[in-house]
Amino acid sequence: MSILLAGGAGYIGSHTAVELIRAGYDVVIADNFDNSSPEVLRRIEQITGVRPKMYRTDVKNPDTLKTVFTENSIDVVIHFAGLKAVGESVEKPVKYYRNNIDTTLTLLEVMQETGCRRMVFSSSATIYGEEAPVPYTEDMGRGKCTNPYGWTKNMMEQILEDAAHADKEMSVVLLRYFNPIGADASGLIGEDPQGIPNNLMPYVSQVAVGKREKLTIFGKDYDTPDGTCRRDFIHVTDLAKGHVKAVEYAMKTTGTEVFNMGTGTPYSVLEIVKAFQDANALKIPYEFGPRRPGDLAECWADAAKAERILGWKAEKNLTDMCRDTWNWQKNNPDGYR
Repeated sequence: MSILLAGGAGYIGSHTAVELIRAGYDVVIADNFDNSSPEVLRRIEQITGVRPKMYRTDVKNPDTLKTVFTENSIDVVIHFAGLKAVGESVEKPVKYYRNNIDTTLTLLEVMQETGCRRMVFSSSATIYGEEAPVPYTEDMGRGKCTNPYGWTKNMMEQILEDAAHADKEMSVVLLRYFNPIGADASGLIGEDPQGIPNNLMPYVSQVAVGKREKLTIFGKDYDTPDGTCRRDFIHVTDLAKGHVKAVEYAMKTTGTEVFNMGTGTPYSVLEIVKAFQDANALKIPYEFGPRRPGDLAECWADAAKAERILGWKAEKNLTDMCRDTWNWQKNNPDGYR
C-alpha cells in the first residue's frame, strides 16, 4: 500500500516516514525542501534500510503532483505541506494563505482526478482558539485563532470537511497536534529549524550546544503554578505512530473524524528547562522577557478519543523527549547541514 507524504521531508513527516516503513507501508514523499533537507532521505534509509521514493516538487504544482499519483497508485495522502511559523504568518499573511490553502486545494483536485479518496491532515491545537477551556476536546469545534497560520489550519479543516461531505466515499482524518518535541532514538533525524527557532525545545537545545547564548522565557506572571506558560508536549515518535493508526482508520471509514494528538499532561516552560537539564546533566542559562502577543497561559489535550477509537496513546515521557532532543542536537549541531 502506497502512502504519499506531501511535505514529508520535514520534522514530523520524516519521523512518520520511518514509522510507516516499519509498519510495512510503501512511502512516497513529495517536497520542495523549502523547510527541509534532501539529506533526510539518506538518514531515513540508515534507520529503516529503505529509501522512500522522492519527488522534488512544490505540492501546489498540479502537473507534477498528478505524475506522483499516476506513477505510484497512491492509497492515502498524509498532508504535511505548508508554512508553519506563527510569527512569520503575522508579518506575511498573504504568503501563508496563498501557500497553505493552495496546497490543500491542489491536493484535493488531483486526488479527485486520480481516484484517491483518503487523507490524513496535519492540523493543530491552535484551531481551538484563545477562549476554549482546557483540556481541549474534539467536540469543542474550531474557535477564533490568534494568527494567520492558525486561520489557515482552521480554513483547511473546513475545506476538507466540505470535500468529504460532498464525496460520500471520501475519508478525512484531522489530527490536531499539540507540541511535538524530541527526535528519533537513533539521533539521525530531528527538528532542524531554519534561522532562529520559533519553538521552545529547539531553542533550549541550541543554547545547550552553544549556538545561542541563553533562552528568553516570555512572561513569568501567567496564572499558572510557576507563572510560565504550560503546554502539552508530545514525543515526535509517538506522534508519528499516531499517523500510522490514522492511516489504518482512514482505510476502513468514510466521512471526517477529528483526533487530538497530545499526552493530556501540561508542562510549564520552567519545568521543560529543568527536565532538560536533569535528563542531560546540562545547565541552560535563561532570562525572563515580556509576554508575547497571542500566547495562551495554558493549552493541553484530552487525548481519550484517540485511545478509544484509534487504539493510540503517547508512550514516551518527558525525560525521553529531553534525552532524545539532546541526542539529536549534540550529534548534529548544525542540523542536516
